[in-house]
Amino acid sequence: MKAAFFDVDGTLTQNRVWNGIFEYFTTHRKRLLTHYYFLFIHYSLYLLFKVGLINQVQFRSPWARHLSWYFKGFTEEEAVKMWDWVVTKRINKIYREDVIEILRKHKANGDPVFLVSGGPVGLLERIAKEIGADYAVGTTHEIKNGRYTGKASSEPCQGKNKELFSMQKIKDEGLDIDLGESFSYADSMSDFNLLEMVGNPIAVYPDEQLSVVAEKNNWKIFPNP
Repeated sequence: MKAAFFDVDGTLTQNRVWNGIFEYFTTHRKRLLTHYYFLFIHYSLYLLFKVGLINQVQFRSPWARHLSWYFKGFTEEEAVKMWDWVVTKRINKIYREDVIEILRKHKANGDPVFLVSGGPVGLLERIAKEIGADYAVGTTHEIKNGRYTGKASSEPCQGKNKELFSMQKIKDEGLDIDLGESFSYADSMSDFNLLEMVGNPIAVYPDEQLSVVAEKNNWKIFPNP
């Protein structure tokens, strides 16, 4: 059995999915101090990334981990309502329809479809439900006594972890996947391990770094340059 693995941000969507979480809280006037503190910390890291002092994975991993600050204290039911809002009010407007069509073709062919992202698993599961993907692989966030604690319960699903977490999901689901015949779709160098783990890696709307690597490795690029 072959499978298809899709990154989300920049691959299935034109803009960052995380912005939908930010917009939920700013629109509802909640956790504004948390929002400003988050931006202060992480845009400082962004500057370090832009000048080359840290790489994409080092920049994005704390970002993925600290998203849990926003929904600290939420029940799972409250989080589900938040994910619903983010998907229906924001993410539905930014899908790349040409890439969604590729996903649908994999579904029509009977290929299991995985979403693999640094975003919260709950949000990815909601996106998967919306677009018809089968499995969601992402960053998990700690729940105690029925409420989110504000801490991640796993390492961020970034870099090498995209491959490791995908492999663990395959094992947990008892799937017999032929990775050599499988496909991965992603847009940035932080997805390199996700692309490299399959026999059919496809750079989708790739950033400059990934474009160079894709051409060097004779990987397909979509859309064709």
